[in-house]
This record gives sequence, structure tokens and C-alpha cells, in this order.
Amino acid sequence: LRQVSDLSDFSRGHWLRELLCRGEEPSQVQSSPDGQHLLLLQKSRPPTLPRVVAFQRHSIAGADLERTWQPPQPALVGLLFLQSPVVLDSWVLAVVWEHGRTEVWHFVVAVGWQLLQTLELCQGARARVVSVCSQGASLVWCEERPPLGAHSDLSKCAFRFCVCARALEAGEQGVRLGTVRIVLHNSPEYQVLASPQHIFLVPADATGFATTSKFLLIWHPEKAKFTITAPSAGFIHSKVLHYSSESDFRKLLLGSVGLLSGFAPLDIHTSTVSNSGGLLLVSTKGSVSVVEPDGTQRHIFDMEGGPLAQGSPVRLKTFGSILACVLAGVLYLVDQNSGRLMEKEVLSMKEVHFLESQGEEDSIQLLTQTGIYSFSFSKPEDSSRPEPCLVEMVFEEACRYYQRRSLSSSKLTVEKLKKGGTFQAPVVLAAILQHSLHQKQKPAQGLQDTYAKLLSTLSLELQSYMSLELLKTCVVCAPESEVESYCKELVEQELSRILQSDMDKDNLAYLNSVFASFPKAAWKATRSCLQLQQNGDGLLVARATPEVWKKVLCQPQLEEAGQNGMVPLFELICASFLRFKPKWLPSFVELTQQYVSNSWSYSSKEGPEGRVPLYKRALGVLARKNKHGEADDDMELELLLCSKRPKAVLQALHLLIRLRQWQRVVEVAEKFSKLSPLLNKEIFTTLLAELAQHRELDPYLDRLWPLCPTELTASDIVTMVLQHLPHSQEEPVPFSNEGNQLTVGLLKPLLQRVVQCPSVREEMYSDALQSTTFPPPTPPREH
Repeated sequence: LRQVSDLSDFSRGHWLRELLCRGEEPSQVQSSPDGQHLLLLQKSRPPTLPRVVAFQRHSIAGADLERTWQPPQPALVGLLFLQSPVVLDSWVLAVVWEHGRTEVWHFVVAVGWQLLQTLELCQGARARVVSVCSQGASLVWCEERPPLGAHSDLSKCAFRFCVCARALEAGEQGVRLGTVRIVLHNSPEYQVLASPQHIFLVPADATGFATTSKFLLIWHPEKAKFTITAPSAGFIHSKVLHYSSESDFRKLLLGSVGLLSGFAPLDIHTSTVSNSGGLLLVSTKGSVSVVEPDGTQRHIFDMEGGPLAQGSPVRLKTFGSILACVLAGVLYLVDQNSGRLMEKEVLSMKEVHFLESQGEEDSIQLLTQTGIYSFSFSKPEDSSRPEPCLVEMVFEEACRYYQRRSLSSSKLTVEKLKKGGTFQAPVVLAAILQHSLHQKQKPAQGLQDTYAKLLSTLSLELQSYMSLELLKTCVVCAPESEVESYCKELVEQELSRILQSDMDKDNLAYLNSVFASFPKAAWKATRSCLQLQQNGDGLLVARATPEVWKKVLCQPQLEEAGQNGMVPLFELICASFLRFKPKWLPSFVELTQQYVSNSWSYSSKEGPEGRVPLYKRALGVLARKNKHGEADDDMELELLLCSKRPKAVLQALHLLIRLRQWQRVVEVAEKFSKLSPLLNKEIFTTLLAELAQHRELDPYLDRLWPLCPTELTASDIVTMVLQHLPHSQEEPVPFSNEGNQLTVGLLKPLLQRVVQCPSVREEMYSDALQSTTFPPPTPPREH
């Protein structure tokens, strides 16, 4: 640590040092956007006497800012810096009170702090602001609106809060507030946190309803969209609010309450927003993770020391890609991308606050009782080299691998793997990786003979890994015009890598995010990995290996996937077909069924067909489409028919009858009646029932009669026709004028055909009937 200021360069620096040395921790320390001003929200005890004091750096002359108040005056809620609507590229300070009173201040050189305007943030006199944040020139806050009745319903009282937004605008007298925008009403209490593009709504500690503490809300102002996410469970659902009436909290959750009620409550000790726009969360167990604006969660690292006490403060701040964290006088510096602990420093002082480092992303500034200190961390010469991260990943993957196959209940850790010596494979692999990646010119020098042989075997895999890491670096650094081509190659390599490894829950969740983030690239990668193409006859063919097919057909158990929005890889690929090449989907399902029939027996419970038939899984993807049109009916028919299963064929036949596509009905009947006698009988009886009810099949009778099963007799046919004749309200007459009734003349060719052709039962007994002697002679006895 290097001291950069002893606070003497601040106006009234001695007083600033005195306030910091009193042992009373300020509830909030904030620096201005230009770094020249420092604001303290001080809480004195006893009695409670909050004070706001501003200090100017470099002893800038002018009037000071100091605000003091005592109960029963409303408490201060927040100190916020906003973009000034009056002067371009400048800022103003908003001091927001609990009852909605808002003071707007600005600083003028040589003049000092000036009060621009006093405004009323809330519209209702009984409203109470519980949380506030700023985004650009707008204020976003959560306010409590107490119910009018004294004995109101407790369940309704829990939803007495409202999230609102107002913009700070230039007015005749300086500044004014724009119209109120209701973001969310009838909601529980939320803490609002702003990133440059999004607003995070974190449930307050004292939530009045159990289900609301199990998820976060993310508001996207530009898209008028809300994202509901339960990060630990992997649940993400987004909804665009087209009308103001849809901003009701209960309507927003409609359709998701059943899923959300089964999740565990959020475990949040501290929350803040990173400079990249994500929400940093610290759990009571000391685990640090980030929730991205799209609702996905990524674990970063775990702090030492076990569970955190309720009142123990945790300071978080991001500087570039580095996350700085202070807990109990210990400073942690962590790489956000890899989760690697870069530095751990024990500080001599416990009261520490992070300040903005103006123009310096490789240093961290800390405010303490004795001054401002800077902590510089030097970046490695080649920041793209992933050696430490790669070696750490080897041990983490080995932990998961051995833990799954272990009969012991004790948890296996990376430290135990490194020290225990029981499992030599990860130790050997780590040694090879460290040696080869550090000594690229002479990779085998200094290694044992056994290690050198393993290195020669792994050389191609190492080259692939390094090329993949290089490609990832290119994606990050490339201009927008080249990102798409890089992403296409990156997604293809990632999909190919996962198809060669175990399809566990983590890999499946990763594939779901890849297909959602890069749909077009994922579609092209799927075609490449499965080697899908059309042959000369226009038929779809695939040259994927059996191992790849097994990964495609892998369907995780419910306890593995859960109700977290993840779908199996087969469903992901079907969704890509529907989006980019719908006419290929039935052929793909048929190809997959051919592989299944060659690999597993028809009724095997080991194969994928033993659970849910593939055509039903594809139909499930089709049913999840937002809009259903005529093309979807045709697709449903093709998926049913491509399965060639009797139930699916009959379902398709009934669908065609409902759509009144009689030409197609006859074609399907002629084609699939040849599959089995039982299916032939079902198809013919279905069509005969239709023939008894209307005359639309009359033009196709010459094609229907040959489909008649040989075991049907004339009496069977007449019985079926009589059972399906339409019921009339009038008394039947011998000769009707209505032209929609079935006549004997129409059935005459069929009945003649049945009478003339010998039935199956007659053929069975024909030999016995033609015997010369009846009964047959008694067989000789054996003595």
C-alpha cells in the first residue's frame, strides 16, 4: 500500500480526519464523478444525529455543504450524483429524504456549493421512500404507500410498495422533475440498484411474503422489459410490458408463481453493482457471485472465515476486471473472469472505504482514518496466458469426477487432491501443463520419461486448447464487424468439445446459454458437428459418430435438470431447425430414430425411446412456439408421420380429417396401411366411420376399397356403418331428398369384394373341410 494523501489536501482536512477517527463508521462514503469531492453520511450515537458533510480536494475555495437534522424529522435515504440537465458534461448532487423531499445541489468553482432547487419526489403526502438510486439524469426509487384502512388485509399490506422513476429536467428556475413513471406497483419492498443500462430490484430483508424473497427482478428501461430470475435455481423468465396496466406485480408473476414457490429463498448478505453492469452478491456463507443483466449467475470465489455475521460489513468494488473485497481487515483481489485469487493483504486498519480511481484501472484507492492509500497491481506480461487458471481447472474437474464416483460422504477439495497423493492423475496432468505451457520451445526438457510420453500424446489437445483461448481473446478484442465470424468459430469449437465430454448438468446449462446467446452460430455449429447435408436425391444425411449421437440423445433425469428452464440438447437442436431450417426437422427426427433403432432394442429402457419417443420431444419444442400457424400444423403432421409409430400415424390421420384435407387422408392411408395388418384395420375402420357421416370421401372410394382388411366380413362392415351413421332429429324415411346420406349403392362394390374374397378364417379351415374322411382317423397307439 502506498499513501497518496494524508487528507491535508482537502478543505477542512483536520475535521475529516477527526470524523473518521471517532470510531463511528460512516454509513456512506461517496466521491463525486470528477473525484474532487468527498461526501460523508455520518451517524452519531447516541442520540441518532445523521450529518451530511462535503469536503473539497485541493482546498477549492467556496461555500461548504453541511446538512444536519434531528428526529422527528424524516431520515435521509440517499446521496446521488446525476447528470446535470442544465450544464453539459457536469453533475449535480441530489439529497433525498424519506418523505420525498429532494434537494438538488451543484458546485461552482470559487463560489462553492449552491442549492439549485428543492423538489417533491413523491406525489402522495403519505408516501415514504425506502430506497433510491440514479441512472443518468433520472431518479429511480421504491416508495411505501400505506393502505387507507386501519384494519387492512395483511396479505395486501405486504404489497403496498411501488417502484417509480422521474427524470431531472431543465426548467425556468434551474431544474425540475419530469412526470412520474410507474415502473412496478402493488409490489413488496425492494432495494433498487442502478447499472448504466439496467435497474436491479433486490428483495428487502423484512419481506412480508415468503415467495417474493426467492427471486430478483431486473428492469430494462429502454426495452420496457422485466426479467425474473432465481439465480441459484437457474430460472430466468422475461416479459415485455406493452401497457401500463401490465406493470402490476402480481400480473408480472402470473404463470411463474408455481415454479418460484418451490425454490429456496435468496441468500444475500451484501449487494452492489459492478462497473461492468452486473450485480455482485455476497452470501452469508461468504460466497461472491455476479448476476448478469440477462439473469444468469456466475460464481466468482469464496472468502475465508466461514459464515458472515449479520452486522459485519463487506466492502466490494470492481476496478476493470479486478474485484476488490474487504472483510474484517483483509483485502482480497480476485480476477472476475477466472475467479483466481490474485492478492490477499491483511490491513492494519478495519475501517476502509473504496474510492474511485480516476483514470487508473490498475490501482485501487482506499480511504482510511489516516489518509488515502493506493494499491497497485501489475498485470502479467502476457495477460492471455491461462496457465494458473488451467491448472486450477484440472484439480476442480478432478474433484467433481472423483466425488461422483466416491462412496465416502466426506467432501473432496482441491487442497486434499494436491496434498493427499491418493489420486495421481490430476497431479501428473498439472505438472505436464505447467511445464509445457511455460516452456513452449522445449516442452519435454526436464520432464520424467513417463511425463514426456504423456506430453507427446496430449500435444494436439494442448494446441487445440491454446487456439481456443486465443480465439476467445480475439472475440473480446475484435471490432463489431468481426465479432460474428469469431463467435461462429468459437461456438463450433465449444460445441465440439462438449460433445466429446460427459453431458452433465453444468455442460447442459452452458449449452443452453450458448444456443440462447448465439443462435445462428449454434445452428451452423450443429450442422458442422453432426455433418448434416443433403445428398443428390435431396434427402438429409448425417455422418456423425455413434458417440456424438449418444450425446445428442442424452436426456438428463428430472432431479438433475429440475424446473430451471434447461432443455436437453436434442430439444435445443430441434428448436434451431424450427428457426433456421424447418423443412429439415422431420428428416432429422427420422435420422435420429434410425440411429436409435440400430443401437437399442425397441422396448429398451436404456435408450432414449424407452422414456419419451423422439417425435413427442420434437412436438414439445413445436408446442413452445409463441405463435401457431398453418405451417405449424403441417410440421406437426410431418413429425407424426416420420415416426411411423401406429399411434402417431392415427393421430396424424385424425388431424388431417379435422383439417378436411381428404386427398392427403387417402395418400396417408395408402402409404401406412402396408406397415402392419393391425394398423391397416385401424385406418380402414376410421375412414369407414367418416364415410358413414358425410359424402366428402366419395371421390376416393375406388382407392379406399382395396384397403379393406381380409378378415372383415360383410356383417362387420354393415355393423360399423350403422354405428357411425349421423343421428337425425326427424323420423327416418325410405327415400330422403338429402344428398349426404350413405346408400347401399355406394357400399355395393365393397360388399361384393368382401363376399368374393375368401376370409382368413375360411383359409384357416379349408384343409380340414376338404379332407376325404371326417372325422380324421385315430392315430395308432404305442404299446
